[in-house]
Amino acid sequence: MKWNQIPLGPLQTNCYILSDDQTCIIFDPGEEPQKLIQYIQTKKLQPLAVLLTHAHFDHIGALDAIREHYQIPAYIHQREAKWLSDPALNGSQRWFPDSPMRLKPAEHVLTSEQELTIGSFHFQLFETPGHSPGSISYYLKEKGMLFSGDVLFLNSIGRTDLPGGNHDELLQSIENKLLPLPDDTIVCPGHGPVTTIGDERVSNPFL
Repeated sequence: MKWNQIPLGPLQTNCYILSDDQTCIIFDPGEEPQKLIQYIQTKKLQPLAVLLTHAHFDHIGALDAIREHYQIPAYIHQREAKWLSDPALNGSQRWFPDSPMRLKPAEHVLTSEQELTIGSFHFQLFETPGHSPGSISYYLKEKGMLFSGDVLFLNSIGRTDLPGGNHDELLQSIENKLLPLPDDTIVCPGHGPVTTIGDERVSNPFL
């Protein structure tokens, strides 16, 4: 199993392509759909689904284009299911008033922490609110990888000054759901370089 980090759009939001020999999962296609399509075609992969860590505009900008091109479903937490079609909630109305984002509903709405299997990919889902109400972290135990969205970063944590953000809730999410993972767990954040749970436990000044 392989993975690739592809920063997209003006905020350089990390999209991740997690792949086996033939298929792949797409995390947070924030912008530049043609860049993603070109990469997937070059690797001769067949996407199976899009997994969203949350529904802020910089993580969903290419979602509809990717879904339509590959005819694949998207997964999102129920607390942000309505955000895809609401520019005020996903933030695009504030930052891009001339081109607000109104996307199609997600095909799969996640209602709780659970095991999720798509093709050969098996994830454990953690509800990690704080940065946003419906933030999800996806844990791939067999590879020791965590796709944390904007919850946990290298030496930082997610901002909580956006609608639905809560600083105390974010710290609780990190402490109760993420820090108990093994030290060598690779953290794949929504922005910036990857890190590990062990490194953040020791050196993150916010924790």
